[in-house]
Amino acid sequence: MVFVDATGKVCPIPVIMTKKAIEAGATELTVVVDNPTAVENLKRLANAIGFDAAVEDISGGFRLSLTKNNKNVDEAATTATTSCASSGSWAVFAGQDVIGSGDRELGSSLIKIFFYALSESDDLPSHILLMNDGVKLASVNNATIEHLQTLKDKGVSVLVCGTCLNFYGLADQLKVGMVSNMYDIFGQMQIAAKVVSL
Repeated sequence: MVFVDATGKVCPIPVIMTKKAIEAGATELTVVVDNPTAVENLKRLANAIGFDAAVEDISGGFRLSLTKNNKNVDEAATTATTSCASSGSWAVFAGQDVIGSGDRELGSSLIKIFFYALSESDDLPSHILLMNDGVKLASVNNATIEHLQTLKDKGVSVLVCGTCLNFYGLADQLKVGMVSNMYDIFGQMQIAAKVVSL
């Protein structure tokens, strides 16, 4: 049994620490974290690489018990990372809740129109990646939430930075998408054939 103490670490550090332990050969791990975002990210990591994850509330945080299962790891990873019905060859990255750096009202209107047009397109991205102000598009901007939900329903994966949600006090207001981290978001940028940045 390998013990990983990720208390006080913000995502994606708990994920990276756990992944390194697994890559070193660990098949049974106990991981301790102190925030629910890390719990969700670790559960997704476990599922993607063929591990079962059990979560227990403890004083000051959470304890996860990860155990390698008999699933084919490649199949598990495929299920976790290629759920999109599109070609999966590109991604959209939004680091703000407007398009451009000019007039904010105009930029806000443009980003609503962009996501509407995207939701009506036949060529969908595999992922929409939201960071910094961009997380507001999936939490407090009702117009873009509707379009993001349509995209999600069509198989597009919406990853939302958990650290950013926490920073803006929006962790409990996320309406669409999956709480994620820099590790996962950067990973999707790496494998995308192109990334459209707003």
